[in-house]
Amino acid sequence: MKFENANVLITGGASGIGRIMGRMALEKGASCLVIWDINPQNITSTIKELGKIGKVRGQVVDVSRNELVTEAYNKAVNECGNIDILINCAGIVTSNKTFDQQTTDEIVRTMAINTIAPMFVARAMLPDMIRRNRGHICTIASAGGMLSNPKMSVYAASKWGAIGWSDSVRIELQDMKSKVKVTTVAPYYINTGMFDGVKSRIIPILKPEYAAGKIIKAIEKDKSFKGIPFGFHFIRFWQAILPTRVFDWLFGEVFGIYHTMDEFTGRKKPGTIATKAS
Repeated sequence: MKFENANVLITGGASGIGRIMGRMALEKGASCLVIWDINPQNITSTIKELGKIGKVRGQVVDVSRNELVTEAYNKAVNECGNIDILINCAGIVTSNKTFDQQTTDEIVRTMAINTIAPMFVARAMLPDMIRRNRGHICTIASAGGMLSNPKMSVYAASKWGAIGWSDSVRIELQDMKSKVKVTTVAPYYINTGMFDGVKSRIIPILKPEYAAGKIIKAIEKDKSFKGIPFGFHFIRFWQAILPTRVFDWLFGEVFGIYHTMDEFTGRKKPGTIATKAS
């Protein structure tokens, strides 16, 4: 779907790749950009910066609360018109603790923001998109939603859920013969600060500008799934043909993926909802 003359809404849009994608959308001619975030200072600075390019509106929204999502969506439609492109970009990671050390709050918050919130946001907008037979929903999940990784079990679970949900909605719309499209994105770690301290032995950590550009292009080309880097499209293939021990050795020890979270520190302010990384 083209961004030109489209109304675009991005959750987690006041920082990281959310902010970058907002800028790219306006540069491509978007009519209005709506950013939802929980950080009012970041929203203000983003509006000031991106407002020089085009029309920008911002709202403080906790996307894990359905009543707030519904209220904010109605306000966005009143200010900008029907939303044509939704990018679910808000996300959270709490720690690199093993599962036995995870607290109830960490589990609930991670699942609420990473899995349930995209559903709330999409459900608010999807009926109008179906009615107009126009729209695109992009959910930025994670490579962690395809590749199990120690010290991020709850995060991985939340992203597995997001991928399964997003792709199921794609098939539902396809069966409806609807022109509304769905793109599911599974990137590796992105250098936005959300995963500070992560060490990647072989696979390079993604640069935000590069990752944002790939996602924008995937939306424009109506891609159903986008792994970043491209080789991540084949993770499930290798899981299918390799014995578990061999797969664990190759990806865990040779590529070093199972040790990427060993020195994780995260952002200075824990629990911040931020834009996506792996």
